[in-house]
Amino acid sequence: MTAPRLRSRRGAAAGLLGAAVAALSMPEVALAHALAGREDLPIPDWLFVWGASVVLIVSFVALSLGWHRARFEDEDWRPVRERLSRVVVNPATEGVTGAIGVLLLLVVVWAGLNGTDAPDRNFAVTFVFVTVWLGMVGLSIAFGDVFRAFNPWRAIARAAGGVFALVAGRSAPTPLRLPQRLGRWPAVAGFVAFFWLYLVYGVSGFEATGLTPDVVAQAALVYTAYTLVAMSLFGTREWLERGEIFSVYFNMFSRMSPLSVRDRTLGIRRPLSGLSSWATMPGSVALVLVAIGGTTFDGAGEGALSGLVTDLFEVLVDAGLGPLAALRTTNTFVFALVLAGVAGLFWAGIYGMHTVKGTFSTRRLGTLFAHAFVPIALGYLVAHYFSLFIFQIQAQFTYLLSDPLGDGSDLLGTATAGIDYGLIGTHGIWYVMVASLIAGHVLALVLAHDRAISVFGDSQIAARSQYWMLALMVGFTSLGLYLLSQA
Repeated sequence: MTAPRLRSRRGAAAGLLGAAVAALSMPEVALAHALAGREDLPIPDWLFVWGASVVLIVSFVALSLGWHRARFEDEDWRPVRERLSRVVVNPATEGVTGAIGVLLLLVVVWAGLNGTDAPDRNFAVTFVFVTVWLGMVGLSIAFGDVFRAFNPWRAIARAAGGVFALVAGRSAPTPLRLPQRLGRWPAVAGFVAFFWLYLVYGVSGFEATGLTPDVVAQAALVYTAYTLVAMSLFGTREWLERGEIFSVYFNMFSRMSPLSVRDRTLGIRRPLSGLSSWATMPGSVALVLVAIGGTTFDGAGEGALSGLVTDLFEVLVDAGLGPLAALRTTNTFVFALVLAGVAGLFWAGIYGMHTVKGTFSTRRLGTLFAHAFVPIALGYLVAHYFSLFIFQIQAQFTYLLSDPLGDGSDLLGTATAGIDYGLIGTHGIWYVMVASLIAGHVLALVLAHDRAISVFGDSQIAARSQYWMLALMVGFTSLGLYLLSQA
């Protein structure tokens, strides 16, 4: 046996061993999360983990045997009927959607500053962290980059630019150039800050602290000023593509959509194919890992890492730090620890792929395969927040919309409406959460295998390289199920 073949088989064996260890190391986890408890499990807990691992392994084998050419490297984009495209993409539509976005931003600030301090009775908190943060992801996957049309900061910047051009007779200058090597790193930094605000600063357990509506309103004002200044310095288009948190984040998920706009024309493409060119910009790997890591931290803080949080908190309090400061300091440390852990798991799998065939550096392989982890970010998001969204969105469009300040108003006659917790049962919630994790990782395997064929050229070499990706997918799936079990 030749040395290269021996090394490749050893690498394959190591990859399969890693997958087996990840699949079998947690057979007894008991799923529990959000509004469903362990006693509500529709099937034995161990069956969830074994079943998920088997699905991934079977999917991997099927891909290796039956998928021999790349299918997602070409988007195969084609325009829809011209009349439909004109209805959707035109200056009037953009003007209306932009105005709606600005109006909603103003309502968030108005409700946050003038409404009740109770987060569950104020329009601002639910709108930002449920309706937009979670709901816009689903809209982006279904209809493309919807947030771009409703982006209030884009609308304000474009309106200001139009006024400047009308008065000065020329376009507004952009005094600074954003270095290309920064890529999406400005958005990544803002993304981490957003997660910190939501998950660390917004800690619970202390009265009159955390994400009260006025804090949300103040954060919206600060971010508006920051974004508009950045747009004026670097250009609106440049900052939307690389620095504005929500534009970059929602655009990442919109790449999974079959709908996209090119040259002001609406078109249809092969679903998921838009992801193939997404990670070419620096910072893209970090963005998707922060998306996974932030949700991981939220889940881990509820159970898996609660002991660490408690111990470190007690140490800081004993050292003289106040309770609130100690808790936020503890959570900041644990947040950084989780992000580092998720990044370490990712890069370990990518390094393993590099050892199978060393044509590309580990960093280059990370960039080439980062897009495959976007479905995992989606799976984690759905699994962790599905029950929150499905019930809280009812509040958003009933009593919160009718009484945005929480002062007893009834603008739409729905202020007395409640949340229908019978809309979906606990068994249904469990199936959705587990299915989302499995589906996200299966799609990740598909995209990774497809890219491997394109990168390595030979389907057999591509399959061998993906043993490591299989281990990585099973590892992330097991991690997700373990976090659900500990919540």
